[in-house]
Amino acid sequence: MRGALAFAFAGAAQFALAHALPKLQNPGPGATVSAPHEVAIEFGEALEPTFSKIIVTDAKGTQVNTAKSVVDASDPKHMSVALGNLQPGVYKVQWSAVAADGHRTQGHYNFTVK
Repeated sequence: MRGALAFAFAGAAQFALAHALPKLQNPGPGATVSAPHEVAIEFGEALEPTFSKIIVTDAKGTQVNTAKSVVDASDPKHMSVALGNLQPGVYKVQWSAVAADGHRTQGHYNFTVK
């Protein structure tokens, strides 16, 4: 009985510590690509759309996405942001994700447009 109870608590602890972390990024960290028309990130947990976002900036720190990022209503683990025509250079993706359970994560990475 004690073993089953410990297992149940361990499972609950893992669920309670779940965070929305990127599983797939396109373009990915360090990638060199032709000018993409969007940045898309697939997370391991469903996101809260109101509090989750992606911002893309150029090497000068100027934001290059004019539209807001969106969480896909049919796939709440998928967030993307549309991009205009990007010039060659290095771009920084900054993301902030709030999981449906309220946990917040954030990060950033660069990609290069050739």
